[in-house]
Amino acid sequence: MGIYLNPGKEMFQESILSKIYVDKTGLIAEMNDILGTEEKFVCVSRPRRFGKSMAAKMLVAYYSRECDSRELFSELNISKNPSFEKYLNQFDVLFFNMQRFLSRAGDAKEMLPYLQMAVLKELRLTYGEDIDETETKLVTALEHIYNRTKKGFVFIIDEWDSIFREKQTDIEVQTAYLDFLRDLLKDQPYVKLAYMTGILPIKKYGTHSALNMFDEFSMTDQKWLAEYTGFTEKEVQKLCDEYGMDFSETKRWYDGYRFRRAPHVYNPKSVVTAMRGAEFSSYWTQTETYEALKVYIEMNFDGLKDDIILMLNGGRCRINTGTFSNDMVTFQTKDDVLTLLIHLGYLAYDIDAKEVYVPNEEVRGEFVNAITASGWQEVISAFQASEQLLKATLAGNTEAVAKGLDLVHTEAASVLTYNNENS
Repeated sequence: MGIYLNPGKEMFQESILSKIYVDKTGLIAEMNDILGTEEKFVCVSRPRRFGKSMAAKMLVAYYSRECDSRELFSELNISKNPSFEKYLNQFDVLFFNMQRFLSRAGDAKEMLPYLQMAVLKELRLTYGEDIDETETKLVTALEHIYNRTKKGFVFIIDEWDSIFREKQTDIEVQTAYLDFLRDLLKDQPYVKLAYMTGILPIKKYGTHSALNMFDEFSMTDQKWLAEYTGFTEKEVQKLCDEYGMDFSETKRWYDGYRFRRAPHVYNPKSVVTAMRGAEFSSYWTQTETYEALKVYIEMNFDGLKDDIILMLNGGRCRINTGTFSNDMVTFQTKDDVLTLLIHLGYLAYDIDAKEVYVPNEEVRGEFVNAITASGWQEVISAFQASEQLLKATLAGNTEAVAKGLDLVHTEAASVLTYNNENS
């Protein structure tokens, strides 16, 4: 076993041994169904905290040739699937964490040479006689290996979009990276499965929509992988029963993501943290601060501020997600900003109604933090007044409730309609 070639089962074993583990091995059966077919290219994009890396490690443990994972999966759902035995530990797996390669290379332009050097070094240990000692291109080495052995490879690429998130304006580096992935994966007989994960969908660039062979599963449409996006309602109900937590409160805090094949999807990281700590709160800042959200809601697009205020009050906004360029810098309209916030998990999307909304209490709190830091004073004042009115109502303080309602009436109604029944 190596670092990149057949990393083995240890990474996924840690997940199973964790205090809370929710069985998502049904994803393996879905991949087995498309393995070695024209549908073998899968790109899954989800926000942070939604279990992308754990799914990647699970696939590595299942497919890796140089380890025995039978016992690891024997009590999990996949063991009951007819395809379980057929593909268990049957493939050479190449596992790339692109974030790690980018970090270790130091310079973004050096990432691809560094990646190829490191992976070729491991391949030579197993397939040295098939790789010329002067070879520096990974794709050429894999072609020679397959030509002699006819052994296929499973590619698991985690954090595939790190270049686009960290080098947001470096078009040259981004283009070279897309060209590398296209050459490595497209129309190559050695590819039996390519599974990529990231936050952003595949970048759109004119002629460099280079990875058009991939089926994309994003936060605007997870299609038939919807139940693996996060925790389902049934899974959360079971956890609430086990940990003695109120299900309705869990739902209010962490539910809200909707897909056609999974109408209720919960933020898995937050649910686990809430169960373990026996406390409902926002755990978003453990992996990302509200500053990331603040940058986008401050963008000066007409109607963006009004839409955010509407959604914070429980409303929805109709948007067009089709113009989004799948990066973090190209914004032409407010719809592009809102679409990015969908992919980052700050907003949820109803594909049938084509509407966007704030999914739950946890995310609502992050918006309030960002708005407070952005100086939206009139919005902050409205939130504070709303909280005081709620407290007065719950306390049965009729005088305070009357004053609060009178204040709202005075501020919201014009002079001409002040005495109107509707006002």
